[in-house]
Amino acid sequence: MDRTVTLSSADRVLFPEAGVTKGDLFAYYDAISEWLVPHLRDRPFTMKRYRDGAAGAGFFQKQAPKGMPSWIPTRRFRTYPREGEPRLVDFPLVNSREALLWMVQMHCIDMNAWYSRVDRPDRPDFVLFDLDPPDGGFRDAIRVAHLLHELLDALELRSYVKTSGADGIHVLVPIARRSGFDDTYAFAEAVSRRLEDEHPGLVTTEWLKRKREGVLVDHRQNGWGKTIASVYSVRPSGWTLCSSAFGNGVTSSSPSCAAVRRSRRRAAGWSGSAEHRTRPAVALPCYQRWQRCDHHTDRIAQSLATVRFRGTAAGSRTRTAPP
Repeated sequence: MDRTVTLSSADRVLFPEAGVTKGDLFAYYDAISEWLVPHLRDRPFTMKRYRDGAAGAGFFQKQAPKGMPSWIPTRRFRTYPREGEPRLVDFPLVNSREALLWMVQMHCIDMNAWYSRVDRPDRPDFVLFDLDPPDGGFRDAIRVAHLLHELLDALELRSYVKTSGADGIHVLVPIARRSGFDDTYAFAEAVSRRLEDEHPGLVTTEWLKRKREGVLVDHRQNGWGKTIASVYSVRPSGWTLCSSAFGNGVTSSSPSCAAVRRSRRRAAGWSGSAEHRTRPAVALPCYQRWQRCDHHTDRIAQSLATVRFRGTAAGSRTRTAPP
C-alpha cells in the first residue's frame, strides 16, 4: 500500500517572524518522527488545525476527516461536549511517521493526544500537573516545579517535567493503568491543594486568572478525553518546542524552549542547548516509560491517602471529575 505523503504549499509561511514555512515544519517532524511517534502511538488523536498559519485562529477536529488515507487507523469513542449531547467520534491514530506527516499536511502544528491508550481508554498511564505562571513568572514556575517534585518524591512517585512550549511547565507522573480518571483527578487535586496550603502566595489552585496570586497548579486537566501536546511538538506560540527536561532540570529563566531547528540535533543525541541542559537521548527513555508504565508500582491510592492524612485541608476539598 502506497503511504507517500505529498506536501502542498511548502513555501507557505506559518511563522512570519521566524520565516518558518510549512516545508520547514514538515522537515522537522520528518526528522523527529522516530522519537515523537512512540508518544502518540495508540492514543486517540485530536487534530488542531491552523489553516491560516500560527497567527490565525486554530480549531480542534476530533472526527477523522473525510479523505483521510485508509492506512491511518481510527478508533471510535464517546465524547462529552460541554454543549450538546454525547456523541461517537472516530479518532485517528498517529502510529507511523507517514501519519504524522499527513497531519502536518492537514495544517496541524502541534500534536495532541489522550492520556490513555485505545486498549484501555478509561485508564490513563500518567497524571498531569499543568503549571501556569503569571506574566513574567517563569522563574516562579520553575520553583514550583521543584516543590512539586519534592512532594511527589516523598510519596515515592517519580515525576518528569517538560516545557509546555507556551509559558508554562508540565509535570507528569507515570502510573500503572489501574486507576480511572476520577482517581487521577482526585489525586492531582489533593496534591495541588496541599502545595497551595504550604506555599500561599506562590502556589494557587484558583481557576479565575483575575483572582490568582502565584503559579496555578492546575489539576483540572486530568479527565476523559483531555489531550496534551506531545513532547517534541512544535507550538503555535512563536515557533517554540514542547521539550523534555531530565530530572526536573528546568533552569532557564525563559519559557521559550530552544529553537526547533536545534531540537533535531538534540533528539539525535547531540548536546542540548544551555537553556535546557539536557540531552533528549538521555531524557527520552524516561518518557518512554509512558509506553511501559505497567511495570511501575501503582501508588495512586496509597499516595492519595498519604496526602489526605498529612494535609486534611487537601483531602477535604477533592471532588469528582466530569465524565
